[in-house]
Parts: sequence; structure tokens; C-alpha cells
Amino acid sequence: MAAVQVAGSLLCRPTREAPREPPPEPGNGFRRLSARLRALRPDDSSFARTEIHLLFDQLISENYSESDGVAPEDVNDLLVQACRLVPLSQNHLVSKVSQLIHHLLNRLQVIVDEQNLDFLLAYTISAIQQCSSWTHMAILQALAALVYCNGSKCQKLLQNALKGIQSLLNSGKMKLTLTEELGALLAVLKKAMFHGLPGLNIEIPTVLYPTLLPQYDGRPPAKPQQSESCASRPTVNKKKKAKVKPKKVHQGEEEEEESSGEIEAAPATGRVHLRKGNTQCPSSPGVKSLPLDGSGAAGKDRVSLPFGSASWKRVSSSESDYSDAEGGMQSKMRSYQAKVRQGALACFLSTIKSIEKKILYGYWSAFVPDTPELGSPQSVSLMTLTLKDPSPKTRACALQVLSAILEGSKQFLSVAEDTSDHRRAFTPFSVMIASSVRELHRSLLLALVAESSSQTLTQIIKCLANLVSNAPYNRLKLSLLTKVWNQIKPYIRHKDVNVRVSSLTLLGAIVSTHAPFPEVQLLLQQPCSSGLSNSSSATPHLSLPDWWKKAPSGSSLEETTINSPRSSSEPCWLVRLCISLVVLPKEDSCSGSEAGSATGSTYEPSPMRLEALQVLAHLARGYFSMAQVYLMELGEVICKCMGEADPSIQLHGAKLLEELGTGLIQQYKPDSTIAPDQRVPVLLVVTFWTMMLNGPLPRALQNSEHPTLQASACDALSSILPEAFSVLPNDRQILCITLLLGLNDNKNRLVKAATSRALGVYVLFPCLRQDVIFVADTANAILMSLQDKSLNVRAKAAWSLGNLTDTLIINMETPDPSFQEEFSGLLLLEMLRSAIEASKDKDKVKSNAVRALGNLLHFLQPSHIENPRFTAIIEEAIQALISTILVEAAMKVRWNACYALGNVFKNPALPLGTASWTSQAYNALTSVVTSCKNFKVRITSATALSIPGKRGQYGSTEQYTRIWNALVTAFQKSEDTTDFLEFKYCASLRTQICQALIHLLSLARASDLPCIKEALEQDGNMVRSYILQFLKSGAEGDDIGTPHSSQERDQMVKAALEHIGSVQALAGDTAKRAIMGYLEDILTVHLDSAGSQVALLGLTQR
Repeated sequence: MAAVQVAGSLLCRPTREAPREPPPEPGNGFRRLSARLRALRPDDSSFARTEIHLLFDQLISENYSESDGVAPEDVNDLLVQACRLVPLSQNHLVSKVSQLIHHLLNRLQVIVDEQNLDFLLAYTISAIQQCSSWTHMAILQALAALVYCNGSKCQKLLQNALKGIQSLLNSGKMKLTLTEELGALLAVLKKAMFHGLPGLNIEIPTVLYPTLLPQYDGRPPAKPQQSESCASRPTVNKKKKAKVKPKKVHQGEEEEEESSGEIEAAPATGRVHLRKGNTQCPSSPGVKSLPLDGSGAAGKDRVSLPFGSASWKRVSSSESDYSDAEGGMQSKMRSYQAKVRQGALACFLSTIKSIEKKILYGYWSAFVPDTPELGSPQSVSLMTLTLKDPSPKTRACALQVLSAILEGSKQFLSVAEDTSDHRRAFTPFSVMIASSVRELHRSLLLALVAESSSQTLTQIIKCLANLVSNAPYNRLKLSLLTKVWNQIKPYIRHKDVNVRVSSLTLLGAIVSTHAPFPEVQLLLQQPCSSGLSNSSSATPHLSLPDWWKKAPSGSSLEETTINSPRSSSEPCWLVRLCISLVVLPKEDSCSGSEAGSATGSTYEPSPMRLEALQVLAHLARGYFSMAQVYLMELGEVICKCMGEADPSIQLHGAKLLEELGTGLIQQYKPDSTIAPDQRVPVLLVVTFWTMMLNGPLPRALQNSEHPTLQASACDALSSILPEAFSVLPNDRQILCITLLLGLNDNKNRLVKAATSRALGVYVLFPCLRQDVIFVADTANAILMSLQDKSLNVRAKAAWSLGNLTDTLIINMETPDPSFQEEFSGLLLLEMLRSAIEASKDKDKVKSNAVRALGNLLHFLQPSHIENPRFTAIIEEAIQALISTILVEAAMKVRWNACYALGNVFKNPALPLGTASWTSQAYNALTSVVTSCKNFKVRITSATALSIPGKRGQYGSTEQYTRIWNALVTAFQKSEDTTDFLEFKYCASLRTQICQALIHLLSLARASDLPCIKEALEQDGNMVRSYILQFLKSGAEGDDIGTPHSSQERDQMVKAALEHIGSVQALAGDTAKRAIMGYLEDILTVHLDSAGSQVALLGLTQR
């Protein structure tokens, strides 16, 4: 692109040989050649290129020294001119100019000024990118010469290098597969993170190596169910800004006030040191709301969220985080250094996202603080930046990186434990992690007190929320949550809406962790004024308004007081706060920074109200005993929210309704530990749901413009207490059923999935499950959803089909046979066909499809089985179950298939034992019981093998023997597993195998006895030991299907012995006597052992 043109008359005249001159004095040669070079102009001719080659050769051949008197600015000008003359397309000239840069800078030791350095660096970097590889050696030597003596001026180069690394990481082109590669990158990034940090000079090794961790399961933890759709959370209107008259400032004042965001907190004391120029604390009480548009000091103090993180509102920031009142270089240098640190943190964030968590946590100690030993200095970590970096933006970046590390760390942190005093010669890994968790709490709370930038304060609180969500407080000493709780409460009334919202998020995380957690329960019972004011100037002062202390009012609230169960728990101040934030007008004291709310709105900003509803939902889920006191008042809140125009508020109201409904259902479950007098009375629940159904809930269900809201309303409607539904007025029951059946035709997959699930809940209601018409209508709706293109819809429909078939089995057990007689055989046939097809679908669908198949085959009546139209479909259904058991599918699918086959065996009308599929079914179960990796599946298959109640159902003697031998083999393999998590099921598996073997003995024929005798001769000692253990204590673990009393277990063996004694053995057959002797010996040993224990117990009591 660029070339050289010889100026003036040199363009046309040939080059003449210069006459010989006497040797030049020092420096004259450089000045003469430099003057000739400066006279050249870009030209693309071969003559010009030759001229430049000759000049470069002469300049390189000169023997320079520092004593030649060559001025540095002359060298700078010459090098810049040389680069301007040489286009990057000319590889040979680029190589020559690179040699010239290297030669001159090394011989003359010139310091290049910043402007020329930027140009030369940009040129050499571009040359590496564009020129041939053979030139790279010379270019890199030139680059090294530029950087070596000018490192302090290469901040932009370092920033660009970090951006390049980040770009490679984000694009996936940098594969960090080797430990050395990742360790080297992390070492560079850690060094750059602290680049230029005042008062800190650290030595970082060239490679960071990971700590060896205990066995770490790399599977991601199960995500908690989202209480809201991500799409439903409203984004703040970024166009609207608070209209505040900008404050006039004199020249220099703006820069001085800008430095108010620069703090340095001493970690040992928590004191805040404000830099020069800070004249007021921006978070002190009584300070006016400051402008958000960056026109005043507050606008400059705020920083934009780094790395594209979402915010409730848009805030502007100045180009530099620092004051530059005198326009000096020192401020610019600090700004460059801060940007390097921010770039390093951005690279680290990209690194975190590109590697597995289990690899990342090997470097935990390199970036996360730990409690220092007595007399030892605090190690540098991300919290060092959070507490000491003078740039608010860098502090926010460090907090965002720490949040990314903490996110999803629950499994890693679960090993932490410090509940007992550590008195060992070495520090266990669990104690080290617990110490790190404690230090994180201490440091983040210190940063919370010290921070003055509202945006960085928001990041601190979000980081705390991530820590709280993942820390194992049930394994740590008490008080950590209490400290967080007490320090965050004042920030609920902070002037900045982002801080208020994140404070509620943190409170929501606290009430969600390990709920119900005793420490949190006590915190919720505190008086509302406890800990809500703080005298520290660094934290906002909160004076409680009167409405916090108001008692519930209104007729419905009085009804709550009268009818709600009395409990020992005090009213919960947090519930009262959240209700007030949702329904009461906002206060002037916190009206500043009102992002996310419509102009003229009398309520709190929308994000604040949404987060308050989220906290209420968390409380309803984890601490329902406290929330139930406010049941009717919360019902009013829900009605108000679902009646508003904002779909997001409506959605969160529906989510809260679902959580309250679920809490009521949990109270009335058969296994509930809640005393009857502590439960919400059914009549009050009926009143609550009547208010919902007479309110805006039906409108939300029919709001086709907002399908997410419709789906959430369906979920809420499915959470109605069955006992309350049966007492609802008839028209309200019909309304619920009509709405759900109508929505099943909805084209939106979210609505259709939610409707399918809700129908699956309703079909189990006692007042509906014997209604043949409703069950048939529900079946048709579910079968239609099973054909949907959406996997989620099909999965929900398959779950509901499983529930519907459970209803069929329940109805079989009622004395009234009318339901079986009236239920359509054609519909039953169609359900079988759909379930068979669904069993070939994805695992999410298949697991419930096989459950439905087992129930349907169990439900079939003799009239169906004898019908030729059912013959082929029955065979196909059983083959579908068999293939599902044998295929390498998800363990849940195989478990359900084994359970379903056991259900099939319960139908006495099926030709089990004589049908062609009998041997295939038993072979599938025996294969699983001996070889499946999952012990729960083995247990279920052993259970299925013990279900047939007649000897003929086991088929031939050969088939019976194969089953017996498989169960004995299963005994031998009952501890064969490489997964230590399966060992806890070993005892349950052996118990179930014992039951199956004893059951087979109680049904044995004479022709079976020789095979049994032969097996006992080989493995009788092993079988005896397990049966004795079974008789003694049953299962050591989960006693699935095991009789609980020792008398029942004894009776099983005695019944088997009696049956063997009653078998008419063949003449000369000794097997009967041998088996009887074997069983008698087992009973004798067991009874002797039991008798000695009883005698010992009697002596002890005496």
C-alpha cells in the first residue's frame, strides 16, 4: 500500500556515486543518513525500494555508541519515518526496518516517547499479523527492543494482549487441555490482576499448579426449580432517567468529587480511608438523591457493570475512574494500570467459563482468601482487589469473577466442616475449605461496610447471595448467617434501587438455604426493629416507618387471626416487609434512583416488588408455618398482583399462589409431621381458594397474550388441596375442570405442558377419580398431548398418563366394580397403543410410559384379555417392557420398567407361565438382578421376581431353576460395584433377594427340589448367613418391601418349611429331607440366638 517517493529532482535523475569524503565525526553519519531518509516520500517504484534498502543497510552498518551525541528524539523520528516508508506488503523491507529498530535501540539505549512508542508497537504487531513467517524473528526482536526499555509505557499493549487472550477464550480457539497450559495462563492473569495496585508488589510463579482434591463428581448439581421465567423478569426502561437539575461546579471541582468512589479499606479494622478530595460520604443519611446521568459527582462515582452484566438501570461512568485535576501523567498511568487489571479479570472470567468446575476448584486457594495463620500475612486474592483497589470498576470486576467461581460450587463446598474443634497434627481438607468460607464471609461483610460506590455495593451483595446459596451452613459453626442477616437489613432502605433489590435477593438466598434452618428460623422471629439501624456512616441508616409495625387489618385478616392454627412462632417481620413493598405506596426517603418503574407510579419500582414476591415465595416454600399466619392477607396480595396490568407482577403472584398451595398440600400428606391442630383448617383453605377463583385467576388462565402467565396459573391451579377441592362449590369445581380441559388444546407448548400436568394432578383427586366421564375426558386430552412435537409436552403428558393409570388401579381395589365395567375398552386399547409408542421416545417420556404400561396391563379384565383385538397389543406391550429393561437406558427408566413388569405379574388373568413371553420376561429380570450397575434397579427386579403367587406362573422347572440360580448369583455379586454410593443399598438388595428365595421355596414343586438341593450344596453357607441376617434384623438400609416385624420374617421361613414338608416327593428323592433340614437348621440357629439375647436382656433389667 505505501511506498517511497524521492523528493524533488531525485525522482527523475539517476543516482550518482558520491565522492569520497573524509571520515565523519561521531554522530555526523547518523545525521546525514537520517536527513536523506527524512527527505524520502512514499513511492511504489522499484527504484525507490532500492534506495530505501541501501539507506537501511548503511544505517544498520554504522557502529553507534551512547557517546556519539545522537539525540533520542532524532532516533524516534527516524524510526517512525522508516516505518511510514515501508508498507507491510514488502516483507524484505519490513525485515530490514525491524533490524534497524532492534539495532538502534539496543546500541543507543534510547527511551521512546509514548506517542511514538504507540505507533511503533502498532506497526510491529500488525507486521506479525500480516507478514510472512520468515520475517517474524526480526519483527519479534524489534518488538522486544521496544518493550524492554519502555515497559512502563506499554500499558495499552498489555491491555490489547489481554483482550486478545479473552477473544481466543470466548471463541473457543484456546483449548486449555494441559495442566501446564492452564497453570501458566492463570499465573499470568494473577500477576496482571494486581498490576500497578498501590502498595502491593508480589511474586507469582510462572505456573500455578492445582491442589489435589478429594473425589469430585463432575456432574452438575440439580438446578433448583426456577421460581420465575427468565423472560418474565422485566428489564428496566433504559431511556428514562431521573430528571434532576445538574449541579453547577467550578473547574476542577468535578474531578475532585469524582474521586469519592476511590476507597481503600483496611481489612483488619474495617476503617474506610477516603482519598484526597472526598468531602462527604455519599451514603450518609440526609444526602439528597444524586443525578443518574453522570452530570454530577454521583454519576462519575458510579461504574458501568463490567463484562456486560445486566443492571436494573443504566448508569454512565467517566472514561477514567480517577481524578486528573492537574492533567498530569500520574493519573493517566493509574487509569491505564486499572484497565490492565480489569482486562486480566475479564480474561479470568472467560477462563472460568471455558473450563470445568472440578478443574477450576483445584486453583481455589490461589484466588479465594483463607484465614491467615497467627503471625502470617494475608495471602493476595480476589478479595484483596475488592478491599484495596482504588478503582470502583476494578472492585466490581473482581466481585463478578468471585461470583462466577462461587456459582455452582455447592458440591465442592459441601465437604467443608468446622462444627467440632480441630485438634490434629494436620489440617484436613474439610477444615481448610470451611476456613476459606468463613474468611469469605468476613471479607465480603467488611467490603460491604467500606464500599461507597452503589454499583460496586450491588456486586458485593450479589456475591454474598452466591456464597449463601452454596455454603454448607449445616456443617459450619453457627452465626455466619446471623452476621450476614444483621448487616444486610439496613440496605433494604438504601437510596439506590439496585442495592435494595440485591439486598432482597440476599435475604431470599438466606431463607432458601437448607430450609427450614433453625438459625434462620430464629432470625425470622426477631422483632422487626432488630438490627435495622446502623450508626456507621458507611452504611445507610434505616428508620422504620410505622407501617412495618401495623397489625394486619381488614375482615379477612381478622378471620385469619381467628381461624388460623395457633403456633408458637412469632409473626414474621420479613413477610410483613415484603407485603408492604408489594402493595403499599413507596416512601420519599428511598425514591432516588427509581429505575424500572413507570413515571408517576405510586408503588416501589417493579424490580423491588418482584424480588419481594420472590422472597415471599421462598418463605412459603421453606417456612410455611410462618407464612400460614398471613394466609388470607397473602391471598389479597396475590389477587392484587394478578389484577395488575404488568404481566411480570401477575406471574410472580401466580408463583406465590403455587407455593402457598403446595405448602398446604404438604401439611395434609399422610407422612406429614405437622400436628392436626397446627394445620390450616380445611374450611379456611376453601375460603382462600374461593377468593382465588372468584378473583383474577380465571382471567389469567384465559390471557392468551401472555402464555407464560397462563402456564404459571395452570401450575397454581394444580396446587389446590384435594380435601379443599371436594368442598368447593360445584360451579367452582366445574370452572377448574372446564378451564383445564379447554386449555389442553392451546397451541403454546408452555401452556399445553402445564395443562397436561394439572390434569394429571386432578385425576388423582378422590372426588374425581371415580368419575368415569372425567377420567375418560382427561385420558383423551392426555393422549392428544402425547402426540405433540414438543418433548416437554410429551414428558408432562406421559407423567399424567402414569397418574391416570394409577387411578385405574386404585379404582380396581374398591368394592364397587362399576368403574371397570363402564370404562371404555376402546379407550383402554388406545391408551395401550399410545403408551407403547411413548416407550420408544426419549427417556423423559419413556420412564412414565412404561409405568403406564404396567398399570394398564394390571388393570386389564378377563373380558379384555379374551378379546382377540387385545391379544397382539398385550404381547407388544410386554415386549416393550422387556426391551426397556434390557436396553442401556437411564436408570430411572429401567427401574420403572422392572416395577411395571412386577405390576403385570399381579394380574391373575394374564397367561403368565404359559405364554410365550414368560421366559423372556423372567430372563430380563434375572439379567438385571445379577448385573445392573444400579442397586435400586436390582432391588426392584428382585421384588418383581417374588410377586407371582402361584407355582405355575413361574413356568417350567428349568425356568424356575434359572430364577433360583440367578438370585443366588445376585447374592454373590451384592457387593460388586465401583460406585461407593451404591454400597448403602447392599443390605436392602440382600434382604429382597432373601424374600424372593423364601417365596420360591414356599411355592416349590417336587420336580424343583433336586435343583434347589444342588444349589444349596454349592452355596448353602453363603445363603444361610444372609437368611440369618435377614431374620435377625431385616435390612440394614432401606428395607424396601420387607416385613417390618421379626415375627413376620420368622413366619415366612416357617411357611416355606411347612410347604416343603407337604410336597409329595418322588420315590428315592433325598432333596426334600435335605432342604427341610437346611431350613430347620437356620431356624434353630436363629431361635437360639434370639433366646440368648432375650436372656441377656432379662439379666440386664434385673
